[in-house]
Amino acid sequence: MPGPDIVTWRKSSYSGLENDCVEVADRFSDIISIRDSKTHHGPIIVLAIDAWSAFVTGLRAGNFPTAL
Repeated sequence: MPGPDIVTWRKSSYSGLENDCVEVADRFSDIISIRDSKTHHGPIIVLAIDAWSAFVTGLRAGNFPTAL
């Protein structure tokens, strides 16, 4: 599993300057790593790239309700 020291993490340009967002690392061609920007050494979620793509497609389509 990719760790925080061997990948380059990036966050969405929509996140602004705040440090309360999701960061992703896509160094490997078949997986994507996801973490909370506030918890750099915390848990990392690793997904197959097709699962990540399906999730992002669902977000863009509005398939996931948001809670404020």
